[in-house]
Amino acid sequence: MNIVSIVLQSLLILAFVMAGSGKVAGSKMHVDNFKKWRLPQWFRVVTGLVEIVAAAVLVVGYWEPSWAAAGALILGVTAIGGILVHIREKDSFKETFPIILLGVLAIIVFFIRLTDLADFPGFK
Repeated sequence: MNIVSIVLQSLLILAFVMAGSGKVAGSKMHVDNFKKWRLPQWFRVVTGLVEIVAAAVLVVGYWEPSWAAAGALILGVTAIGGILVHIREKDSFKETFPIILLGVLAIIVFFIRLTDLADFPGFK
């Protein structure tokens, strides 16, 4: 399961660093999407920062598996929020599918690393 977790972590890191960087940098696509979804632009920046920080936590998870569980949990909750926004706006499945897929991958990593979460700093 370690190899599966590492591969999925790597995919999540790449996806969320790219998405988070675009949000923080204010790429036209993300700015337009947040306008379409009637969400404030400051929320776009906060969402991007959460995605980047969670991806960094997943990187630490290569060496400390409990961090992988924590990062995956953060990204899973973020993905649920994204899915709810797409549902609220009645976006097409084509527009919604990427965040569904990333959310499922994050949940898989979370459950693979769930037993390691007990070793997370501050939980002992």
